[in-house]
Amino acid sequence: MPIFARQSAFLVQSSSALDKMTRSSDHLEWQRLEKEIKSCEVQGDALLTEFQEQILGRLIGAVNRVELQTVAMSMDDFLDVIKDASKAVLIYHPKKIDQALQELAQIVKDEAEAVRDLVPMLWDIKHKFSGILLQCDRITELEHSADELYEEYVGYIFTNEPDLREMTKYKNLAELFEKATDSGKRIADNVRRMLLKYHME
Repeated sequence: MPIFARQSAFLVQSSSALDKMTRSSDHLEWQRLEKEIKSCEVQGDALLTEFQEQILGRLIGAVNRVELQTVAMSMDDFLDVIKDASKAVLIYHPKKIDQALQELAQIVKDEAEAVRDLVPMLWDIKHKFSGILLQCDRITELEHSADELYEEYVGYIFTNEPDLREMTKYKNLAELFEKATDSGKRIADNVRRMLLKYHME
């Protein structure tokens, strides 16, 4: 659980940096924030390795190492996609970052914060069962909002962006941001499966 807490802290830090990237037009600031996200991702990879070594062959309470490892890996995947999205901002260097992209980045950040809030409750699944489910529901609702926003934005840029190169950049960035929200939802899905197994036992 301490490793989960550290993973979730990296998620919040990196998603906050991605959110800041979308609200700045300063390329040097983008570079600084991308390096911060990359550092979180590298440390997150090291945490995942440490986690796998610690739980190897163990049973921890009512849930076994497979469920715990799946949650840890999904958190690491979320961090990877956030890193990919930040790198894409640098590579594409879009002329502007539309409000829809800012809103998608905010959803990524909100999901990361929801993950951070549910992690301490995993210490006591029996008494925090309902609270964990509420946070999972929140993450799922956020991901659904991101899907709708993505679809609306793609339709908007296809209709209103005359520059084909810029339109491609905006579409690709939106896809990566939306993919990040999907990764956040996978964490919630894996936690739900862990809770189901606990409940059945």
